[in-house]
Amino acid sequence: MFQRLIDLPNKRHFFLFGARNTGKSTLLESVFDAEKTAWFDLLDQDLLARFSQRPNDFYDIVQALPSSKVHVVVDEIQKVPALLDVVQRLMKEKRHIFVLSGSSARKLRRHGANLLAGRAFVYHLYPLSYLECADQFDLSQALQWGTLPEVFDCDTDDERRQFLMAYAHTYLKEEIIIEQLVRDLAPFRRFLEVAAQCNGKIVNYANIARDVKVDDKTVKNYFSILEDTLVGYMLEAYHGSLRKRVQQKPKFYFFDTGVVRALGRLLTVPLMPKSNAFGNAFEHFLINECIKLASYYQKDFRFSYLRTITDQEIDLIIERPGQTTLLIEIKSTDNVEKRMLHALLRLQPEFPNSEAICLSNDRYAKQIDGVLVLPWQQGLSDIFITS
Repeated sequence: MFQRLIDLPNKRHFFLFGARNTGKSTLLESVFDAEKTAWFDLLDQDLLARFSQRPNDFYDIVQALPSSKVHVVVDEIQKVPALLDVVQRLMKEKRHIFVLSGSSARKLRRHGANLLAGRAFVYHLYPLSYLECADQFDLSQALQWGTLPEVFDCDTDDERRQFLMAYAHTYLKEEIIIEQLVRDLAPFRRFLEVAAQCNGKIVNYANIARDVKVDDKTVKNYFSILEDTLVGYMLEAYHGSLRKRVQQKPKFYFFDTGVVRALGRLLTVPLMPKSNAFGNAFEHFLINECIKLASYYQKDFRFSYLRTITDQEIDLIIERPGQTTLLIEIKSTDNVEKRMLHALLRLQPEFPNSEAICLSNDRYAKQIDGVLVLPWQQGLSDIFITS
């Protein structure tokens, strides 16, 4: 079992959200003593049917629990949003600590659930970070297959391929059909493939709508579904003093490099070092790592990217309260040269109180005209752990 970085409280109510197969149940089982925990798994169809029809049954069951049961875990809470009203009622009695996990906050919001009005903390679990993988981490494997925990249980590439394809199919079946998030599955299936091909690129709703054969509004709703079910996120464009000279549309990233390759039907295509595809996957991987580590180490950072109207780009901007702003270029090469840092060198003077950093596969740290070029592991540690 992997040692996860997330630090969950033992004496506070909390939500744990994460996409399917990120290891939420496994984590909770490792954190909370089975003898002191009552577990309600809403993937159990009988339990789901019972609580959907009679949510107050949950109140009666919890009330009857022995005093030895300190924690009450409800897995896949979004399947029965009405249970939150019951949980809130039980919280007031202060007899148990509630842990509520799920793979989507969309259904909760759609049914007017208020996430318990601040009575419960909110945490997010992601696919494995390279730090959590420890000695099992291999960069080329992470770029090719991603870092969902189950990928590491597969013995062969063929098993990994089958798992990721099944994952994409399961997502369509369970998250979309069962939750009834879209009326017509066929265009959404086309959208997923197009969105995967556009991963890490500036979102152009009109172009995607034309490819999928739906309207712009539908495409925006599809992206919202991906965000709400935690399989992707928008990286906003930088909105600072350069706003009149920069691209204002967001980029979209899927939560895992392996899943996006599965959705894009690329799992049989090897990622070759020094190729554009390898560079794009490396950038995707590092931006995902930044999102994970900021969450786990509770860094109140704001992430964005910048592209000017002349197509000069900074891959990632990290605004840190009370600290310098980080301007980050991501290069998969093992030998960064000055010519590769043209945009960063050109744009940094526009940012007062900033640092320019390049995260790369270089083995050693070096300075190039004021840009600190770092091995990516050292850079991530400096930004999120030691700072």
